[in-house]
Amino acid sequence: MRNSLTAGLLIIGNEILSGRTREANQQTLGEALARHGIRLKETRVVEDRQEAIVQAVNALRATYDFVFTTGGIGPTHDDITTESIAAAFGRVIQEVPEAVRRLREYYGAEGMNEARLKMARVVAGAHLLDNPVSAAPGFRIENVYVLPGVPRILQAMLPGILSGLPDGVPIRSTSVTGWLRESEIAEELTAIQAAFPHLDIGSYPFVRDNRLGTSLVVRGTDDIARVAAVNTITEMLSTHGVESSIEPTV
Repeated sequence: MRNSLTAGLLIIGNEILSGRTREANQQTLGEALARHGIRLKETRVVEDRQEAIVQAVNALRATYDFVFTTGGIGPTHDDITTESIAAAFGRVIQEVPEAVRRLREYYGAEGMNEARLKMARVVAGAHLLDNPVSAAPGFRIENVYVLPGVPRILQAMLPGILSGLPDGVPIRSTSVTGWLRESEIAEELTAIQAAFPHLDIGSYPFVRDNRLGTSLVVRGTDDIARVAAVNTITEMLSTHGVESSIEPTV
């Protein structure tokens, strides 16, 4: 098994950039990939413009083991992801009979129209990705997985997608929370991170009930090192007179 599998995420849509639609897929995908041993290293958000999509896809697929795109594969005029992915790979778009069959089965013969048939058009040579919610498939071409932007549909598609990916070592995290400002422990945290270089130790301040606190998240593939780092952090907090709480490992 490898422990260095990486992924990039490309979120496509003017509605995300404008704030009209709240982005909900990054957390879902990031958590699912981590459990599978794949680290989400970068997320980009681009407008519905072919040049922007092509540039981002080509940059991400050259950098990471896997790339996931969300949004822009629906039936309307502004859904241009499929055309953009084709341009990025220098390929044509084809109507796939199996995709047509799935859509006809879902909508019925009387429900099919040209707009819905658009969702049966994918990049030549791509593999279809099952959509158990609304039948319209996503697709994969090389290391790029093209997915819809609707969170409920993406969530339903993920188990099938993950089952076809190689396993890495699961990435787990544990959170330690204490009621103090992060600036009070910055120096100690720097030393702890240096002592555990293969772990990610993040500091996240918060305000709750008008009190200032800090959550320290320890994340990595080495369970023994992670437990040791958590113990070191709790001991450090105790020297500041702070009682800490530990959230379950995820």
